[in-house]
Amino acid sequence: MPGLGGRIGKAGMALLLMASAAQAHPHIFVDAGLEIIFDDHGQPEALRISWRYDPMFSMLLVSDLGLDPDFTGTVNEDERAVLNGFDMNWIEGYHGDTHVTQKDSALALSGPVEWTSDYKDGELRSTHLRRFIDLPDPAREWVVAVYDPTYFTSYSIATTPLITGRDDCRARIFEPDWDAARDHLDAALDEILGAGGDIEAEFPMVGAMFSEEVRITCAAPS
Repeated sequence: MPGLGGRIGKAGMALLLMASAAQAHPHIFVDAGLEIIFDDHGQPEALRISWRYDPMFSMLLVSDLGLDPDFTGTVNEDERAVLNGFDMNWIEGYHGDTHVTQKDSALALSGPVEWTSDYKDGELRSTHLRRFIDLPDPAREWVVAVYDPTYFTSYSIATTPLITGRDDCRARIFEPDWDAARDHLDAALDEILGAGGDIEAEFPMVGAMFSEEVRITCAAPS
């Protein structure tokens, strides 16, 4: 579970696992938002990524941190400072669950910068910026997908992605083949159970199959 381990502490993970021991993956549900940022020359510069966590996970982690003891669903300024960067302490090998590809080639992103953290209406929220190390060619379609390969966390693209810096590009959300993904997962779990395996420890890497993707296209140069 590199994604989860890269974002929360051991105590928070233990609480989550105890609360969800009886259910299959995913355990955490996140509404994701994307802003695609172009520079003054019309080249892709960065992605601003937002995560809004489900109320159960939010309550467990906030409680684990000793915040919001009266269960108001909000935090004060001092508590907000404690939250700062709560999900930005990424372990080595964790790539942030944001995957950029062009013509099936992976494009590298920087680590997270300019992050924000908050807790509103009983939901943890965060944003962070990631700059392109490998630049997509804006004249050809490229893809951004947000997913946890282990499927411990389920991401959903909650809003239409924003595009900043160009007005001749569009970002369209495409859903996966849900039936095919579920069939593949069911078959993999049956195989693990049939071999007497531990589903939690051996859960298949199916996150990409359940991933929505954002396809970005821009007008061809004149």
